Amino acid sequence: MKAPTNDAVDVILDTNVVLDWLVFRHASGLAIGAAIEAGRLRWIVSPAMQEELTDVLGRLLHLPTLIRWAERHAPASQEVARLAQPISAPGPLPHPQRLRCTDPDDQCFIDLAVSRRTPWLITRDHALRRLARRARAFGVAVVTPEGWAAAQACRAPLPHPDPLP
Repeated sequence: MKAPTNDAVDVILDTNVVLDWLVFRHASGLAIGAAIEAGRLRWIVSPAMQEELTDVLGRLLHLPTLIRWAERHAPASQEVARLAQPISAPGPLPHPQRLRCTDPDDQCFIDLAVSRRTPWLITRDHALRRLARRARAFGVAVVTPEGWAAAQACRAPLPHPDPLP
């Protein structure tokens, strides 16, 4: 991996996007992974995110619906250790900055993004995507992997995501 440069842009990936990239090897996830590997993106993770990712990757070893990907557990875990940049969890956000996620398990993603003004929170999660418009006021683009790729393809500034119905 090329070390992130001073120009590297912080990115937060939700757990399913990491799985798309490191386990299922979907094209959209691979593009994000390539940008991290090239040092264009700096993938940041809080302790809560790391814990969730470790738990979910562990499920590859025993859940019947995921066991067919069990051989990808060790390589994916190694890539997480190599590429994710651990950072401290943010303290409580002031009330005007607190965006409440309807999924408590995903609150750590939006809190970290808003507290650090992280340009990209890449997710497929509907609860997080519902916060896209409000997160934009804090400089955070909450987008799908495909939305991120489209923005890169046209070299557009941060997209203005539409809220879900």
